[in-house]
Amino acid sequence: MTIEKELQTRSESKCELCSATDNLAVYEVPPSSDGSADQCILVCDSCREQIEEPEKVDANHWRCLNDSMWSQVPTVQIMAWRMLTRLRSEGWPQDLLDMLYLDDELLAWAKATGEGESDEGSVRHLDSNGALLEAGDTVTLIKDLDVKGANFTAKRGTAVRGISLVPDNAEQIEGRVNGQHIVILTKFVKKSK
Repeated sequence: MTIEKELQTRSESKCELCSATDNLAVYEVPPSSDGSADQCILVCDSCREQIEEPEKVDANHWRCLNDSMWSQVPTVQIMAWRMLTRLRSEGWPQDLLDMLYLDDELLAWAKATGEGESDEGSVRHLDSNGALLEAGDTVTLIKDLDVKGANFTAKRGTAVRGISLVPDNAEQIEGRVNGQHIVILTKFVKKSK
């Protein structure tokens, strides 16, 4: 049986990441693959393109990982971890990453491509005390803030849960206060323990 046939049988002829049924092909999971079914997955063109070209990633496409991350196939778990890690600044992928368990061997394989390692020049969001903020954190306002356009004041001491990071601006985060999605300057928050 060919690798492709073996993968089609395993995946029921669906993309193992998003369940699409068109334009499926074998994808060897980097960094090293012996070409066996245990080291490959069956993916659609859309998933393959976004895996190989990070600038073309459509975060909403990857909401499918909410289901596929629970696969019993280790290579599917690894690719789910890599894509969730790549997208974690969106907020919701961090929640899924917190639930996804990979044993040490699989985690080492997942990290082997450098996915998830922060670059020296990457944007780092720091609170008023210099603590590193991550997507999904809870922060507390340290000052009353007038919210422009919403006609209310976010009071000092308000907890903002499940923040998301503004990818290209280290001084801004986003969160919900009084049901409003607002942008908050990092110098006006402290990370909650």
